[in-house]
Amino acid sequence: MIETAENTEVKDEIKRIFNLQQANRLKISQTTAKERIEKLKKLHQLVLKNQESIKKAIYQDFRKPDSEVDLTEIYPVTSEIKHAVSHLKKWMKLKKVSTPMVFAGAKSYIQYEPKGVVLIIAPWNFPFNLVFGPLVSAIAAGNCVMIKPSEMTPHASALTKKMIEEIFPENEVAIFEGDYKVSEELLKLPFNHIFFTGSPQVGKIVMKAAAENLASVTLELGGKSPVIIDETADVEESAEKVAWTKLMNNGQICIAPDYVLVHESKHDGFIEAFKKVVGKFYGNSPEDIKASPDYARIVNHRHYQRVKGLIEDARNKGAKIELGANFDDGMDFISPTLISNVPENAKVMEEEIFGPVLPVLPYSQMQDPLNYVNSRPIPLAMYIFSKKKKNVKKILNETTAGGTCINDCGIHFYNNNIPFGGSNNSGVGKSHGFFGFEAFSNARSVMKQPFKKNATHLLVPPYNVKFKQKMREWTIKYL
Repeated sequence: MIETAENTEVKDEIKRIFNLQQANRLKISQTTAKERIEKLKKLHQLVLKNQESIKKAIYQDFRKPDSEVDLTEIYPVTSEIKHAVSHLKKWMKLKKVSTPMVFAGAKSYIQYEPKGVVLIIAPWNFPFNLVFGPLVSAIAAGNCVMIKPSEMTPHASALTKKMIEEIFPENEVAIFEGDYKVSEELLKLPFNHIFFTGSPQVGKIVMKAAAENLASVTLELGGKSPVIIDETADVEESAEKVAWTKLMNNGQICIAPDYVLVHESKHDGFIEAFKKVVGKFYGNSPEDIKASPDYARIVNHRHYQRVKGLIEDARNKGAKIELGANFDDGMDFISPTLISNVPENAKVMEEEIFGPVLPVLPYSQMQDPLNYVNSRPIPLAMYIFSKKKKNVKKILNETTAGGTCINDCGIHFYNNNIPFGGSNNSGVGKSHGFFGFEAFSNARSVMKQPFKKNATHLLVPPYNVKFKQKMREWTIKYL
């Protein structure tokens, strides 16, 4: 990178804020549950006050409908805040645990303490939710926080910066706009924890940078999340739930269904049901869909060209376009697209789609979709549609995924009582609710011995005392 006056200024500012937060971390770490709850309540009021501004900013960035902003940007944050406010005192309490008998008289407990100064790198697809959601957990855990929002959603990023600066001093929470060069500078610093949401490719870069400073990470990545629809499923209901989750945010969701494995007896029925649902949701013609106030757009032209290329590649390799594949280069518009007869070597089956495109593949035996899923990297989400408990159990037992919904899609993200996150290629670590608080905390183990002599005194040198030898043998055998 060529060093310029602007680059030097950004680097200096990042280091200045980092040093301020390092100097302030002890004070923030010692805040009480009451003090942290007050901060969260202020954040909650700030979100409610700016609700219309949030909708406007995200619409300006990629024409996201107001209702989807309510459902997928604002509600998850307000829900996360209210959950943390209700449970934080319990989370912060010392957690007593049992002590082995060999240490009789000692007491043991876990004390959750803040990690220190943490970094949140947020993506563009949910530019508000995926900044403020992790921020709630970081504040609840008592950390100082530096944030890098995405440059691809400039209106949302500018509003986020304005909101955060309204209620937080820079030595506690600070936000840095800019491109990948700003992220590079931030990643050089010795943060205590890094929370990143984005692609597996960039996740590897973040993890490598974190390793240089032995920083812990939470990586919320993505991958190809499958849907399995068996012979007992209701195809109309399945199609509606799959279509809604797939086409929300124009398919730009890390937990969006990426492909459907449907039993051959339901294959044609699912395709017809999906077409009807799209018509009901957005309209029956490309013009109607384009004019629909409920249909978002691809975030920028580069991503538009990438998704368009996936469709064209599949079509050129023999796939059948069952629905859609209508484009408007000037609006970055791609209509909801359903593809069947997709060959294995099509790029749409290799890359995470991140757009309004859904391949459908038939299967005949239950083992077939399991083998297919297991031959690929572990997905962030899996969706199962079945009325047969035996099939559901088999799929859960014989596959791995970050999270799973049965007879629905995406709803697990909204449940703050269960962990959200992936495994290996789809992520590292968990978030939401207590699991987010835990991600930004160090679980400090504490054992307290009384001053008086105890059982361990009988095991210290000199070791060659006959009684002590017998004590060691007895301890190994029975305790």
